[in-house]
Amino acid sequence: MKTAIVSGGAHGIGKAIALKLLKKGCAVVVLDSNPDYLQSLEAEKNGLLFFRCDVSHPDEVNEVMVKIEALYGKVDYLVNNAGISRFEPIESLSIDTWNHILAVNLSSVFYLSKACLPLFSENSAILNIASTRALMSEPDGEAYGASKGGIVALTHALAMSLGPKTRVNCISPGWIEVENYQSLSETDHNQHPAGRVGKVEDIAEAAYFLLSEKSGFTTGQNFVIDGGMTKKMIYD
Repeated sequence: MKTAIVSGGAHGIGKAIALKLLKKGCAVVVLDSNPDYLQSLEAEKNGLLFFRCDVSHPDEVNEVMVKIEALYGKVDYLVNNAGISRFEPIESLSIDTWNHILAVNLSSVFYLSKACLPLFSENSAILNIASTRALMSEPDGEAYGASKGGIVALTHALAMSLGPKTRVNCISPGWIEVENYQSLSETDHNQHPAGRVGKVEDIAEAAYFLLSEKSGFTTGQNFVIDGGMTKKMIYD
C-alpha cells in the first residue's frame, strides 16, 4: 500500500486530492492547522488519518513526521498543498504578513520535503501546488505571487536534487471554485476557453496522475490547469 501525505488536506483542493488518493487505495495522512476543517473531516468518517500541524513551523513538521514514520515507516507520495492568500497594497503590507505568507506557502514545501527524505521509497513522488499567479498578477499580490513563483522554481530545483529516486512536479491551478460551484454565473464560466470554472476534482485527477508511476518520465515540470485563461489574449 502506498503512503501519502497531503498538507492543507482538510479542505478544498487538498481534501479532493486526499480523497482521490484514498479511493486509489493509499494510506493518506492529512496535515492541517485549521481546527474547524479538521473537525469537519473527522465528522465525515472518510478513512483519512489526520494531524493538526502548522507546516510553517519546522519543529511541528519534524514532530509529526516521527509519528508518521512510526505508523508507516515510509512515504511514497508527498503533496505540498498548504497555502494562504492575502492581497494588500504594498504600502500597508507588513513585514510580518509577508514573512508569514512565504513561510506557509513556500518554506513549508522545503520543510516537508526535507523531513520526508529519509522515508521516501523508491519511485516516490512530490507534488507541489502553486498557482497561475506564479505566472501573472493583479495589483496587491506581491506576497502571494512571490510565494507561488518560488514553489515553481523550488519544484525544478528539487527534481534535480532528488532524482531519479523521487520525482517532483507542480500544478498551477487557475480559478478553482471550492465553496459553492452552483452559485457561479454564466459570465464566470464563459470567460474560460474551456467553457467553465474549474472544480477541485480537476486538480485531484491531474494530481494522482503526476504522483503515479504512469507519469514516470515526468519530473521538474509545472502544469498549468486553468481552463485556458493564461493563454487568452485580452484587450481593453
